[in-house]
Amino acid sequence: MKTDLVRVNDIEMEYFSFGNGEKTFVILPGVSTRSLMLSAMAVRAAYQAFGEEYTVFGFDRRRNMPDGYTVRQMAEDTAAVMQVLGIADADLFGASQGGMMAMCIAIDHPKLVHKMVLGSTAAKVDDQGKEGTDRWVTLAQSGDLTALTAELIDSLYSENTIGKYKDMLLHMNDGMTDYDIRRFILQTQALDDFDITGELDKIQCPVLVIGSEGDKVLSPSQSRMIAEALNAELYMYSSEWGHCVFDEAPDYKQRMLDFYHQP
Repeated sequence: MKTDLVRVNDIEMEYFSFGNGEKTFVILPGVSTRSLMLSAMAVRAAYQAFGEEYTVFGFDRRRNMPDGYTVRQMAEDTAAVMQVLGIADADLFGASQGGMMAMCIAIDHPKLVHKMVLGSTAAKVDDQGKEGTDRWVTLAQSGDLTALTAELIDSLYSENTIGKYKDMLLHMNDGMTDYDIRRFILQTQALDDFDITGELDKIQCPVLVIGSEGDKVLSPSQSRMIAEALNAELYMYSSEWGHCVFDEAPDYKQRMLDFYHQP
């Protein structure tokens, strides 16, 4: 496992990598309350099978996000770091907001993307989704981390996962700092104005869209809309799975690998 910090222009971004494969696999995570770097070992364990044929990269968001930071800017910053690292023609996996970033990268920097899996994401957040994420922001701004954590658990995970891991999940935001809170708020607020529905036809790479009928954060209809607009392969998990089905469903990673292996 390698961890490092890239500086390009005014951007500082941390990343981790593992595996020695000739191909490149890039993970773009969703909104988080903590730095992805704190979960690097867990991500490596979850994606261990990818390390056999890929060099795997996980990119955090940039440090010191500016006010009004947009999803498109997140994508641009990540693309700049990928280019500095010599990454091109990569297989991307974007989860939730990371899927939004992946679509922006495929639109604006098509040479960086070979194939793309979009998990639990949207081309535009609908009013119901905004109501939910607005609650996250309000709770974060109030400093009530206990209530925020409870809201996130209920929003993100299925009843089965909550039943098994609730005690652990209740502690997922322990030690969250003022910096972490601001970072979380800026990421979440960026969802409000995101809308690339009119640009989906610019995505030319092969795409697999994976959603869940039980997603309480981003409407399952958005997964179907993206797949239809891109004429892409679509797989929808049943309502027993939540927004974070990419961390919950035991066959999710293999489903991704099967898609990347297609000629």
